[in-house]
Order: sequence, then C-alpha cells, then structure tokens
Amino acid sequence: MNYTERDPYGMYKGEAGTGPGPELMGANTLTGNDVYNAAGDDLGDIKEIMLDMHSGQVAYAVLSFGGFMGMGDKLFAVPWSALTLDTVNKRFTLNVDKSRLEEAPGFDQDQWPNMADPAWAKSIHSYYGTKPYADSLSN
Repeated sequence: MNYTERDPYGMYKGEAGTGPGPELMGANTLTGNDVYNAAGDDLGDIKEIMLDMHSGQVAYAVLSFGGFMGMGDKLFAVPWSALTLDTVNKRFTLNVDKSRLEEAPGFDQDQWPNMADPAWAKSIHSYYGTKPYADSLSN
C-alpha cells in the first residue's frame, strides 16, 4: 500500500503543488509504505517512524523485512536520511543490496534497542553510511 491510498484527508489528491506532499507528508500515511532498492528488490515496508522528541527530527524508519506473511519478520532501524521518496512509484528507495540488509543489525519486535543510545546510533549510521542528524544540529 502506498501513501496516496492511506490519505484520509485528501492531502495528496490535488494537482502537484496544491497540497503539502511530497515536500511535507503525514507520518501516518508513510507507515506501511513499500521500500525497494535501486535494483528493484523489495526490501520490506515501513512499520514505524521514530521521532526525536528533543529536536523534532525524524530519526529512523523501522523497516520490516524477511519472514513470510508477517511471520518471522526482522525489524531494522534505518536512518531516515538513507531513504529517498520515489514519487513515481509511490514508495521509498533504500540504496542497499538485499543481501546487505539481510546482514544488517536488526531486532525482534519484542526486543527493541535503545535508539536514544549514542553508541547504538553511531553503529547504525556507520552501517548505512549516513551522518547522524544530531551531528548536523551542532554545526
């Protein structure tokens, strides 16, 4: 399902430039969106969007990948800056090979990591080759 199908207020139904999207988008319309890589591999879908309550920044998208029909899925916190919105296909792109995502640090839905831990954040950003948004706030 894509963000236009989850738009209860009609914010994406107007012509380009008449509504807030895609420059500003409702978080509830983004959860459930598909994530693909540039090769066209399905990498899963966004289960949750994590906000930093101190800065107001979107920190991570929690991506569900693997398993079968929702069973055995592994969750991954992907830095928001690693995702690109594909407005043509109405999905997100993550520039990572499927095999690399399979080896990424992930977690079980019953064992979430402490995403506010700076050491954890550093390891995740290092894995995906992104810069923590908190680093840009101090500049």
